[in-house]
Amino acid sequence: MNTEHIQLPISDKIILSVLGIIGLISLIYIGANDDLGHTRLWTNILHNSVFFTLIALMAIFFICVSVTAYAGWNVVFRRIWDGMSHFLLFGILLMGLIAIGIYFGWHNLYHWADPQTAATDPVIKGKSSFLNKNFYTFGGLGFLVVWFFFAKKMRDLSIDEDDHGDNRFAHYKSMKFYAALFLPIAGFSSAAAIWLWIMSIDPHWYSTMFAWYSSASCFVSMIALTILLLIYLKSRGYYHAVNMEHFHDLGKFMFAFSVFWTYLWFDQYMLIWYGNVGEETVYFKTRIREYPILFYGNLVINFVLPFLILLRNDTKRKYGTLILVGLLVFIGHWVDLFQMIKPGALHTSIELGSHQAGSAAQALSEHSTEAAHGSHGAGFNIGYSIPGIPEIGLMLGFLALFIGTTLHFLSKAPLTPKRDPFLEESLHHHV
Repeated sequence: MNTEHIQLPISDKIILSVLGIIGLISLIYIGANDDLGHTRLWTNILHNSVFFTLIALMAIFFICVSVTAYAGWNVVFRRIWDGMSHFLLFGILLMGLIAIGIYFGWHNLYHWADPQTAATDPVIKGKSSFLNKNFYTFGGLGFLVVWFFFAKKMRDLSIDEDDHGDNRFAHYKSMKFYAALFLPIAGFSSAAAIWLWIMSIDPHWYSTMFAWYSSASCFVSMIALTILLLIYLKSRGYYHAVNMEHFHDLGKFMFAFSVFWTYLWFDQYMLIWYGNVGEETVYFKTRIREYPILFYGNLVINFVLPFLILLRNDTKRKYGTLILVGLLVFIGHWVDLFQMIKPGALHTSIELGSHQAGSAAQALSEHSTEAAHGSHGAGFNIGYSIPGIPEIGLMLGFLALFIGTTLHFLSKAPLTPKRDPFLEESLHHHV
């Protein structure tokens, strides 16, 4: 069992630094070559900020689920999720930056943030109590602060248990109290945050399954990153107590939630498509017509490949297949969020650009979402139709920041909670 603190070799720190520099260069390149509204720049910032912030949320969510359910199998490596959850600090800063951009008109990410549209569009006007600058800023940041409070509290209690615990349940009861309190708060607030940050990019469109769908996407991405980080740390001589039984269970979670994500994808698509309500079907019509590579590729990379590869029992116990599927799942769900954000933001930028050019009356006379989307075909455009090299570079920069944050907090405490009452169960875990 490893209870020592992690120390990364210099070569690994250099790699993370290089990835961070690549991300910064990509950000500068996108900003320097963007349109006047800087739509590509801000959509990329929003895309990566939301993606990694929600992964951090899923990490603390899974810790709280495990503590509440008295699940002991993951105790030996649970500190990895502690580290992941502290990326919420950067989530507060990044989403705060986007909120400031709304106030000062730095970007056209959200149609509802345009005063002219908010005053004249009846659909957006009807949602104005939720879709407004104040709630986006204070509500969204409030959610993040609450999430981070619980992430820090759970970590502090776990570390305090290392120092003063006695392998009984005194500290664990405190952890369970906060975990049980957090779960309903996270359930409701994460749904509201997802509606606010992602779904409101297409303000006329809505889906009651969207929050479930997005949460499943980020949860399976979190599991994929956990597997990849564990394999990396074992290759560096840490986590000897983590064995194939633990990887098998993580592989089962990755398989199960890939299937669950597909179930939600199909249900959302089927119910909306065959309901045939114009304000709803436009979301899928736009993506099928203008973004077919992303739309159909999404299913292949996030369901077909993980399903076929992990269907066999033994593939969940092999590093090679776990690394392959982990990379596929992580990249695939990053692309999934890309196609949730880019189409709506691009159309909003085009419409608001035409307003600013003096054609507001014409645009507003066709305020129906479907008509607006149909009249602004964007064609194939790198950075929108598919991610370009700068998008990939920026993602690598965010990934370096996320992994660096995780490893930093992982290095500040023993790798394994040495006095957790379920530690022995985790050390002798057998599937």
